[in-house]
Amino acid sequence: MKITIIGCYSAMPKVGNNLSSQVLEIQNEIFLIDCGEGTQLGLRKNKIKFSRIKCIFISHLHGDHYFGLIGLISTFSLLNRTADLHIYGPLGLKDLILNQIKASGSWTKYRLIFHILSSDKSEIIFISEYIEVSTIPLSHRIYTNGFLFKEINLPRKINPEALKDFNVNVAYANKLKQGFNVTNDNGDLIENSLVTFNGLNPKSYAYCSDTEYDESIVKLITGCDAIYHESTFLEKHQLLSKATKHSTAKQAGMIARLSNVKLLILGHYSSRYDNIDDFKLEAETEFNPVILSEDSKIIEI
Repeated sequence: MKITIIGCYSAMPKVGNNLSSQVLEIQNEIFLIDCGEGTQLGLRKNKIKFSRIKCIFISHLHGDHYFGLIGLISTFSLLNRTADLHIYGPLGLKDLILNQIKASGSWTKYRLIFHILSSDKSEIIFISEYIEVSTIPLSHRIYTNGFLFKEINLPRKINPEALKDFNVNVAYANKLKQGFNVTNDNGDLIENSLVTFNGLNPKSYAYCSDTEYDESIVKLITGCDAIYHESTFLEKHQLLSKATKHSTAKQAGMIARLSNVKLLILGHYSSRYDNIDDFKLEAETEFNPVILSEDSKIIEI
């Protein structure tokens, strides 16, 4: 599992500071999470192939999280994309995008498939052979979701020596990886556990976009291998964070500690701060280890 930070700052773009966007690579799939201004330039800088992006997840309709989407959709058209593009986001996003396309006469030659999110409860919104994505309802000024990405049904590993010992034909490898028992060349039923090892431990990643301090998400993200949690402010501006329904770095650390996660990634910093190292120091008073998001940083889980 690999996370590429495309942008990690809040509200206003600055030179060298992109707005919210990440790319998650998991089980050979690429997911784009949020799409602030400058996202497509960040994708190019980090050599992310546009053609591999099949799904985009938008947390909410504040501009620093989706204003880059129409530009990316347009660029896909210029690149003669034909593959479907699935967009998961709140009610209103579809109308916003289609109105921009209509006004400019820039209809795509590929299908835009919108998956509208409106529930205030966690729900599974994407599932494939090895990946499941569910929403994390967040408490912000407008309807907002985070996203929980989980590996599921990971294949078992074949034990080549055991295949020989139990006279099992290698042609059954795929069935064995899926956990099935098989019949050997002698007609005997061979238990799967005799000729396979456990697969890799499934990993999980929680993206917690804009939110005030909210312990209700703990039950959804407990035990995650990593969480990204917004930390717009430092504690000295806690009153401002409360008024705007954002979190401080310390509060992000508290959520990580209560959730018993393995790694906390901070981001969505207010541009009022000159030194983001202060965010790490503050979060570490509650939890460790902590990593600071930075544009173009790659985090391997």
